[in-house]
Amino acid sequence: MADVFEARDTLLGRRVAVKMLHSQYATDEAFVRRFRREAQAAANLNHPNIVGIFDWGQEAGTYFIVMELVDGRSVRDVLKTQGPLLPRRAVEIASEVAAALSVAHRAGVVHRDIKPGNIMLTKDGTVKVTDFGIARAWDDSSELTRTGAVIGTATYFSPEQAQGVPADERSDVYSLGVVLYEMLTGHPPFSGDSPVSVAYQHVSTAVPAPSADSPDVTADLDRIVLHALDKNPSTRYQSAEDIRKDLLLYLKGETPVGVSPDAPTQMMTSVPPATSAPDDIYRQVQQERVQGSQLPFIITAFALLVALGTGVFFLLRQLPSTQAEPTKTTVPDVAGQSVRDAMLAIQNAGFRAYPKNEQSDTVPEQTVIGTDPAAFTELDPSTQVAVLVSVGPTAYPIPTLEGQTEETAKSLITEQQFEVGEIERVPDPTIPKGQVISQDPKAGEKNPPGTKVNIVVSTGPETVAIPSDLAGRSEVNVTFILGQLGLLFESQQEYSDTVAEGLVIRTEPAAGTIVTVGDSVTVFVSQGPEPVEVPDLTGMTEDQARTAVTQVGLTLTVSAATVEVPPDQDGRVVSQTPAPLALVPLGRSVEVILGKAPPPTTLPSTTPSTTP
Repeated sequence: MADVFEARDTLLGRRVAVKMLHSQYATDEAFVRRFRREAQAAANLNHPNIVGIFDWGQEAGTYFIVMELVDGRSVRDVLKTQGPLLPRRAVEIASEVAAALSVAHRAGVVHRDIKPGNIMLTKDGTVKVTDFGIARAWDDSSELTRTGAVIGTATYFSPEQAQGVPADERSDVYSLGVVLYEMLTGHPPFSGDSPVSVAYQHVSTAVPAPSADSPDVTADLDRIVLHALDKNPSTRYQSAEDIRKDLLLYLKGETPVGVSPDAPTQMMTSVPPATSAPDDIYRQVQQERVQGSQLPFIITAFALLVALGTGVFFLLRQLPSTQAEPTKTTVPDVAGQSVRDAMLAIQNAGFRAYPKNEQSDTVPEQTVIGTDPAAFTELDPSTQVAVLVSVGPTAYPIPTLEGQTEETAKSLITEQQFEVGEIERVPDPTIPKGQVISQDPKAGEKNPPGTKVNIVVSTGPETVAIPSDLAGRSEVNVTFILGQLGLLFESQQEYSDTVAEGLVIRTEPAAGTIVTVGDSVTVFVSQGPEPVEVPDLTGMTEDQARTAVTQVGLTLTVSAATVEVPPDQDGRVVSQTPAPLALVPLGRSVEVILGKAPPPTTLPSTTPSTTP
């Protein structure tokens, strides 16, 4: 339901783990409530064997829990890589888990999912119990307490969990018993094709003694495990503290007090329906056991056995003492077998077997190479025999190829007895042509001889040709084409008598030039024809004005209107549009108004008349 990330607490400067609820569950109220319960249930549990919860909250629709980062690995990973643990180490781990559960149970929290994957081992050997993801407080109003709700992992179910009834602290004790059994034997007590079949076995099938698979397990340890796995909750260890006391006594070499040496292992003979209390499950299948007391018979039989044993003892004392030579046993040949089968064969022959990893170029991984001492060697019983397990061929580190030339890289690969794999060639703007960009497997990673090593070689910066059909296109169109080619661009305006305003005149570098991707190209955009300066035509005759504007590429238009001027300005330019010195496009017409002098006036004669 969540992913866990390593993170850094920026406030306190410490490394932490952040569990983030999967996005598809963030909108599911039931999952969110369960996620909150995990934080709330574990946040108040303060113990060295419990993974600490620092904080929890919500950010942008994402729910998270900040918790202690455990630098180590889970018991599940240890069992997968190393197989069964030595009994003493298994008991040490189980006792620390029991200590963590005791603290949780006193706080009213049942874990309900104790399994090897939820038990972490730090590098210094400390045990940490994590993932209270389905833990809950003992609250009858909780939706998870309803009859029929089955929560947990089937392999480590208690019988009452398999029935779907509320789990209490004795359910955690049963699950711890399953984990202890697996640590001692290398496998859980029950397995099947489906979770349902496994759950059924927890309810109905007797648990075999761990010593049947592991001769190193003593009778006292057998009794502790089987008592924890009692299918009747009322006769099982009643608390985690109870089983922890017996585990600590075992570590001290003392006899556990919580179990009876003569206590039989009980089995439920049928699968009862779900009930409201764990004890009721067992009671429903006990009616057939109600019989008369057999105590007198047991006392009589015990007395006879004591008398017989005493007689045999004194008889043997009278016989001459002879020191028989111990019978030696031949080490069986287990080469080619699986680790489990080989360990059992060695143990069945009377020896103490333990796995030992060795490299082999011929024997597949996790297959037995042989034994030490070798097969067919005669040894005293109980001698330790190493089962040599193949971890595959001798591995060598992959050489560092990045930054080397292609030829040098090939030589390094073959010199180390590896093979040259695929060679991919890709452009790179920073790595020179012919140099190795990356490799697979990575440098330093150990692999057997013959491993193919793939490399990626730079072809240098990627190049493109500037298209030849950019002239005459719009500026927007040209810059889009250049951008698609991975080129940068900048625009400059330029006058053109031949290219319309707004269209591209040319590029620099020119069309057809090969350039490197990422280079910049200058795009010259037409502003239309270059403007000309209007000459000052004032005082010019019409012919003079026409000549002047024609010389600069303009035309002359004479207005029909005129302005009265003195006779000496008659026919000359009085005003013009555009004004003198104005900048206008080539070919523009300049309109002028000419001056016109008024006609001369005839005055009356002042000479005296001679007529009489």
